[in-house]
Amino acid sequence: MQRLRVLRAVAEHGSFNRAATALRLTPSAVSQHVAVLERSLGAEVVTRSTRGVALTRAGQIMVGAAESVAAELEHARRQVDRLNTGRTQLTVATFTSGGRLLLPGAFARLTAAHPDTVLHVRENEPEDSLPLVRQGAVDLALAYSFDGPLPGRQGRTHDLHWTPLMEDPLHVVLPDGHPLADRDALDLAELAAEPWVLGCHKTEVYLRRYAERAGFAPEIRATTSDYFFARSLVGASMGITLTPSIALDPPIPGLRTVPIASPAPGRHIGVATIGRRDHPQVATLIEALQDQAARRRP
Repeated sequence: MQRLRVLRAVAEHGSFNRAATALRLTPSAVSQHVAVLERSLGAEVVTRSTRGVALTRAGQIMVGAAESVAAELEHARRQVDRLNTGRTQLTVATFTSGGRLLLPGAFARLTAAHPDTVLHVRENEPEDSLPLVRQGAVDLALAYSFDGPLPGRQGRTHDLHWTPLMEDPLHVVLPDGHPLADRDALDLAELAAEPWVLGCHKTEVYLRRYAERAGFAPEIRATTSDYFFARSLVGASMGITLTPSIALDPPIPGLRTVPIASPAPGRHIGVATIGRRDHPQVATLIEALQDQAARRRP
């Protein structure tokens, strides 16, 4: 287990030195653990270069096994804790806008069905929350992807189970007096001359991708990590913005929201878990989230 733990840290940090710092070991000790693991397997698990280390295919297999073992140990620890306290601890990771929209109602249903459940919430973006699910640090993650459902189509992909909840299309937010504010839908090409405000650091990547397809390079005037703040800047005439549908509440006076004509960028929202047949609280929460999402669909 210690060798697997060391290999996980090397994979996460990309070097022996950074892994050693995270584990409070010396780089020599990390190297020795990896070397012993390689001898026991009869295969290299990392390739070393001046730019750091990278996992081999054997290393990827072993890191996957390490994450599964860690998740099982964490699950066992929680079962023992439940025996000792008579209460179930349930930890949920969520991104901000999805959690604000979907979790309160879902939590109400969960606690009504399982009143002895103690809930914990961690705010994480998907790139951080999905590894936490794999490691057993959280029981499930409310997550999203711009490119398609994470980690793939519905069903089991790798070690995660993905349950899709809803599509979350992006809309253009403009000031009330904008010449295009009364349109039923907008093509991004019609917005080529507009300055842009971004409400999420990831949005810029997707805006630039779709703008390139529409034949222009967007002028970015402001970048924030909060959709409400971005819409406030639109109200201050700094530009226009793209906002997911679930982040359009509460409304801001003086702004108009217009859908983007197809093909339009959007997010896919779902729940990532490692299946637990003996965890009824997880099943109840997923069902509650599905009901909450169904109420929000157009």
